[in-house]
Amino acid sequence: MGTMPMPVTKRLDNGGATRRRMLAAAAVVFAPALRAQPRFPQRTITIVVPFGAGGIADLMARSVAEQMATRLGQPVVIENKPGAGSIVASRAVASAEPDGHTLLLMSNGHAVSVGLFRQLPVDPRRAFTPITTLGFFDLGLFVPAGSRFASLADLLAFAKANPGRLTVGSIAPGSTQHLAGRLFDTTAGVDSLAVPYNGSPAVLAALRGGQVDVAVEIVGPMLPQVQAGAVRALAVTGAQPNAALPGVPTVAQAGVAGYEVTSWSGLAAPAGTPAATLQTLHDAAQAALASPAVQQRLAALGVRLQGSTPGAMAALLAGEIERWGAVIRRAGLTPQ
Repeated sequence: MGTMPMPVTKRLDNGGATRRRMLAAAAVVFAPALRAQPRFPQRTITIVVPFGAGGIADLMARSVAEQMATRLGQPVVIENKPGAGSIVASRAVASAEPDGHTLLLMSNGHAVSVGLFRQLPVDPRRAFTPITTLGFFDLGLFVPAGSRFASLADLLAFAKANPGRLTVGSIAPGSTQHLAGRLFDTTAGVDSLAVPYNGSPAVLAALRGGQVDVAVEIVGPMLPQVQAGAVRALAVTGAQPNAALPGVPTVAQAGVAGYEVTSWSGLAAPAGTPAATLQTLHDAAQAALASPAVQQRLAALGVRLQGSTPGAMAALLAGEIERWGAVIRRAGLTPQ
């Protein structure tokens, strides 16, 4: 009688034991890595805004933050750090821990700054990872209620017949408003006199007082003045008419082909923030933008809410840096 073969079941049992030992060993190896990925968010999230409180970018950030907090289960607060071409706010966020708890409200001001400074202490293309755009808002060309210019065509006719006599008010040199005025000159083929002021209230006072012929300003803050009949909008700077100003054409529609300026804001995190954290923030921001409360509040300010992928926001930033750099050079502004 020959030797009986070993039962198949025993061989299977040995294999199962081996697999169990391998799984247990793997659990020991990977357990520290799993523990190193804490749940996000764990505490208050801060959005650093490079503008003062009460402006349109600040109001947008606060509206979105309120809804993001509801989704994330943690407070989302705003910290205003205006000044120095967004550099103060950028430094604060770039030096923060890249864990998603400190974010930057990025804007076209960051793109403009690249062309205004010889060497930025914080390069927005490398220091931050885009999350999503939040919204876009037009600028407008505004005149006093009693202005002799009934339309943009009237203003253009005067500017072409009187080089250097049309006065254009805006906030400080290098601002989006100021550069939008310089771009208007080069696109329309006119020569106007730029008159800078230290803030939007001063621009409005100069416009209403007759110190300047026309002002270039963001639509939202000017809407109460338009509705009160104190000023009139000749045109808006975006690609499409603005719903908050029915009947007002775009600059291109009014005779300056190829002219388009739109300001924008979005969220960014310090470079190196984990992908999963970025995705959580992106989803929360998209949910906030879809909120009827946010849509209603910001539509009244002339804001067009629009989210994006991180890649699309990165492409927008790169394109704006190139575009405004060319405008700055044509305007003869010397980088600081």
